Amino acid sequence: MATRARPPLVLLLCLCLASCLSSAIGGVSATGNGYRTTAFLVDEEGRRLRAELAAVAGAGGGSTAAYGDDVQRLDVYASLETDSRLHVRIADADGPRWEVPQDVIPRPSPEFFLQTSRPGRPVLSTATSDLTFAIHASSPFRFAVSRRSTGDVLFDTSPNLVFKDRYLELTSSLPPPGRASLYGLGEQTKRTFRLQRNDTFTLWNSDIAAGNVDLNLYGSHPFYMDVRSGGGAAHGVLLLNSNGMDVIYGGSYVTYKVIGGVLDFYFFAGPSPLAVVDQYTQLIGRPAPMPYWSFGFHQCRWGYKNVSDLEGVVAGYAKARIPLDVMWTDIDYMDAFKDFTLDPANFPADRLRPFVDRLHRNGQKYVVIIDPGISVNATYGTFIRAIKEDIFLKWNGSNYLGVVWPGNVSFPDFLNPRAAEFWAREIAAFRRTLPVDGLWIDMNEISNFVDPPPLNALDDPPYRIDNSGVRRPINNRTVPASAVHYGGVAEYDAHNLFGFLEARATHDALLRDTGRRPFVLSRSTFVGSGRYTAHWTGDNFATWDDLRYSINTMLSFGLFGIPMIGADICGFGGNTTEELCSRWIQLGAFYPFSRDHSAIGTVRRELYLWESVARSARKALGLRYRLLPYLYTLMYEAHTTGAPIARPLFFSYPGDVETYGIDRQFLLGRGVLVSPVLEPGATTVTAYFPAGRWFSLYDFSLAVATKTGKRVTLPAPADTVNVHVAGGNILPLQQPALTSSRVRQSVVHLLVALAEDGTATGDLFLDDGESPEMVGARSRWSQIKFSGATESGGSVVRVRSHVVHDSYAPSRTMVIAKVVLMGLRSPAPPKGFAVYANGVQVNASTAVDGGGGGNPEKGALGVAHVGGLSLVVGQEFDLKVVMTY
Repeated sequence: MATRARPPLVLLLCLCLASCLSSAIGGVSATGNGYRTTAFLVDEEGRRLRAELAAVAGAGGGSTAAYGDDVQRLDVYASLETDSRLHVRIADADGPRWEVPQDVIPRPSPEFFLQTSRPGRPVLSTATSDLTFAIHASSPFRFAVSRRSTGDVLFDTSPNLVFKDRYLELTSSLPPPGRASLYGLGEQTKRTFRLQRNDTFTLWNSDIAAGNVDLNLYGSHPFYMDVRSGGGAAHGVLLLNSNGMDVIYGGSYVTYKVIGGVLDFYFFAGPSPLAVVDQYTQLIGRPAPMPYWSFGFHQCRWGYKNVSDLEGVVAGYAKARIPLDVMWTDIDYMDAFKDFTLDPANFPADRLRPFVDRLHRNGQKYVVIIDPGISVNATYGTFIRAIKEDIFLKWNGSNYLGVVWPGNVSFPDFLNPRAAEFWAREIAAFRRTLPVDGLWIDMNEISNFVDPPPLNALDDPPYRIDNSGVRRPINNRTVPASAVHYGGVAEYDAHNLFGFLEARATHDALLRDTGRRPFVLSRSTFVGSGRYTAHWTGDNFATWDDLRYSINTMLSFGLFGIPMIGADICGFGGNTTEELCSRWIQLGAFYPFSRDHSAIGTVRRELYLWESVARSARKALGLRYRLLPYLYTLMYEAHTTGAPIARPLFFSYPGDVETYGIDRQFLLGRGVLVSPVLEPGATTVTAYFPAGRWFSLYDFSLAVATKTGKRVTLPAPADTVNVHVAGGNILPLQQPALTSSRVRQSVVHLLVALAEDGTATGDLFLDDGESPEMVGARSRWSQIKFSGATESGGSVVRVRSHVVHDSYAPSRTMVIAKVVLMGLRSPAPPKGFAVYANGVQVNASTAVDGGGGGNPEKGALGVAHVGGLSLVVGQEFDLKVVMTY
């Protein structure tokens, strides 16, 4: 084996310091002897490597002895699976261990080739990949992942690898926080989007209210993105493992402490943030397309009393002229909280079904909740059928008995193929009674109102993860870790998968029953859940802190491949105030998933109840509904590339280090900037604008023009949220209405926000909004790309369209009736206009305003409104606007 120079003393000291800090912050940390490399081989292409490791004599003692004996032989498999993805897997060489099943995350299987070593360096590197993998020549075993183009070290492990039956530990050094900015790892409610030194993330799905910060919540996503200063190159790191774990970010290191499975790492090269999520979702699965109607506004409350209450809410929104697309019902509609039943007194079928039919006739939708716990009741048809199919989770030789809302319940085991079939039949039968348009699956961590006692060692492993921030036993308020799933799989291993599996079964059931695009909202999630479900941030509180924190969680789930995300507007728990609710709808109108939801026993908070809130809602939701074609186009982008709908600013401006810590603003797509008010009593908001031109989306005026990026204090009246579009973007808009179906029937306006160089581009995706596939052999869709540019010193503006694909028939009748040109550089208002469409002069209406009030600082940029057009969306056009002075 070829030798390499020892690492510099400084690096060794940093690794030693990282280990010591890990011990201090995250409990006992490894100080054992680790493993030595006994053999390795690299294939001739330099893309695959296998190494054999043996425990160093004396390992297993020291600080981790209490966690059990070391596994004596390990296999290391590394592979450049694509030019942008590196896979590194460390597993027991002498027998199989639990791993995330292939049908959860389909992926290439490791190829355990090569049995003997040969001379050479244990390095993977190719001319086409920017990732390199190398095993350090020094003993004990360590490995590093680097960026070939820059030499930047992305991941560099310490020598203290620990691998026991129920405790695995690995630490990687990182550049200091000023050099590396990390995002992701969750689900937790965090005070900041960017990770902070000494953050600890516990991944064990739990029913803990999202209003609690820094605690493990409903989902597990062991993925982070690392953005490096000095250019903004980004990469991603995934540990594909479903067992409970603590991940400690110490600023200059990251430590994983895992209670089972294998160390299965994937590294994504980027180098742009968008490229990272593209590469990540190529592996874990692209986000599911959401139906068009789901981008409308949703209303829910736990505590609606009866059908009359629902009817009053729908009428209240209509009377107040506030958009409403979807009405929801929490567990109130059920008979004694039993799934797939209706309360015969308050929500009888003969009252509820006509209500739903009226919603449908008005272009509105209806969604209800279902929980996984099936009431143990010998007269309950769903339970009787479940017993017959034998699909429940087992414990101590019989069906596990928990307690949730209906009382005693058993839980379907969605690892059992029969459980998904059972679930689909129950959903189909329920929809014959009540044709709901989507399903909301809650309490699926799994939540349990009793704490099962320990049955065996799985219920109380030697290392206690930091569950609930107090190292609470992993059995608390959930099913026992010693429960047994189909095929003998322990809940200990599969716990974090339950919400994913239920979401998949629910998605597939709706698809099979309706033939339309499913809408599922799940509280519990795992890696890849975005293929089946939307998500909301859970049980938040009606506080200003929770309002702020919702942005952090929303941005994190965009990284996780779940772009349809939002928080309960106005807060779920506790009593909101008029001002808080008003400011919350101003923010929540721009969540990808926009829903007002509140808890029983709290003050009602439908948006029409306070006139000030109603004004905010009409204004913010009015803009959201105008933006629906843009938002839906972003859904297409998310489905095909993984790109988040709501994004941090650094996604569009990775070279601007000032954007790395911004989490009080966010982008929709690449260029719509939302800057909400997040404090009580505020009438201004200080917003950061990256370099470029920024135009108000309310009056199209130029708000900011900056060469380098700057912070600006903006007026924020009580009924207004600041929303701007960056120069260089073309936005397709439609006309506001009270439902998304009516918006879809309106004409299109194009907003052309010209950049400093006089150019702009944009996209529009169209389909019927409900076909199962957005794009595919059986789908009908259209994609149009727009471009704009100035000519003749700015006196001519050309706006062109290019039809990429057109099989959606309505695109041939939908017309663009108006084009708004923002950012015209003119010394004075033009004396006249001539408008040409495809070379033929047309009789268009034109108007112009200063768009900057003649302020020299704003460049006296004007806005031209060109109306009276009839440009068919599905036909390519060349619009030429000539201004004379």
